[in-house]
Amino acid sequence: MAKSLPIILLASGWLLADPASAQAVDPGIRTVGLPGDLEALPGVNATEQELFFSGIDGFGQGWELVDGFGPRFNAFNCTNCHISPKIGGSSHPTSNIQEGIFQTIQNGGGRNVLPPFIRNGGPMLEARFKRKPDGSPDGSVHQLFVISGYVQGANDASSCDIPQPDFQAEVARGNVSLRTVQPVFGLGLVEQIAETTILSNIAADASRKAALGISGRVNRGPNDDRIGRFGWKAQNVSLQLFSAEALAVEQGQSNMTFPNDSDESPGCEFAPSPNLPVTRSIDFTQSATLFMKFLGPSRPHATVPGGADSIARGRTAFATVGCATCHTPTMRTRTGTDFPVLSNKDVNLYSDLALHNMGPGLADDIAQGLAKGDEFRTAPLWGVGTRAFFLHDGRTGNLIEAIRAHRSVGNSSYGPSEANTVVANYDALPVSQQQDLLNFLRSL
Repeated sequence: MAKSLPIILLASGWLLADPASAQAVDPGIRTVGLPGDLEALPGVNATEQELFFSGIDGFGQGWELVDGFGPRFNAFNCTNCHISPKIGGSSHPTSNIQEGIFQTIQNGGGRNVLPPFIRNGGPMLEARFKRKPDGSPDGSVHQLFVISGYVQGANDASSCDIPQPDFQAEVARGNVSLRTVQPVFGLGLVEQIAETTILSNIAADASRKAALGISGRVNRGPNDDRIGRFGWKAQNVSLQLFSAEALAVEQGQSNMTFPNDSDESPGCEFAPSPNLPVTRSIDFTQSATLFMKFLGPSRPHATVPGGADSIARGRTAFATVGCATCHTPTMRTRTGTDFPVLSNKDVNLYSDLALHNMGPGLADDIAQGLAKGDEFRTAPLWGVGTRAFFLHDGRTGNLIEAIRAHRSVGNSSYGPSEANTVVANYDALPVSQQQDLLNFLRSL
């Protein structure tokens, strides 16, 4: 976090920062020019708009025991996690909803202990274990809460006795890898970027990338050869899979894609599997997918923070130091998609959707698909101006700390970060240009 600036008291009574110790400062969360609540992609036609609104219910659906909720879970619904600055965003900057979820379950007789990494004012998190008890690789999500003992009206889970993972012990063993929430704004556009476009972009400007130490490669699904593009390691190839997995893993809601419950212990299931509400004409994962498919992207601000000139200079510095070699400003969707609003459109996502080696400093020791323990997909930066937490584990809310966390020398397990030279280029900028770059990022 940036240090406080020493101050000088002038005869006039004004307080000024000492120029010799001045440094750039993260402007903080942008609170103007936010996306509209439940705002569809610009230019949707009547059919697309209807599909979008039909999907809102699926994304915002709150589940109860009678619906088959649980028995292991991280949240009650999608909006618990995707709430800030609007529905579809990421973690709330000041209120950790998982604390409230824990209290709700406990008040109903639940038998849980609040995991040590869930804190007031911290991000919503999921936990993956690096290794199984026998030492072999794990990598799967271990849900934070269980319904054991929980009584909700006529639904009584007091006979459910599955244990919550011992997160305190796993943290002490260094066995927990945390993941925070990514926004879903504009993901329908990302889904429609052709694989040939992704591959061509990775291959472009090869000499400069090589000089910076940047390579990058795509992730591909374990069951076919399609390019993944969603998730921290680009482990999901489609919004439908992304949605179905989130509902099954985060909320314990089995569905047509993941038809089995996360735990089938006796006394812990209260609805048939898969959990298909009889009032719905389509699987609720399809509803949530439609919501994300047509949800509008975040919009940049022209003047906040720092003014238009500073933002323009920051955009130039962003490219000059090399950030844009991975955080590709714009790609374009394919032509001839099923929906006109998704066809042949610019996607200003600031990501190449590729995996890059981040070194031991960011490595989480989790392999997913082709992605190794130190590889992560380039995080899209659109909407970063309104985000409260950065990096895969939400370890910081400060952009400067996030930038410098990309720097990491190699060790016996992993090679050096591909971002080392770029971070050094940022550090070499005059303070004024660093500030311009930060202003630019918070304008996105």
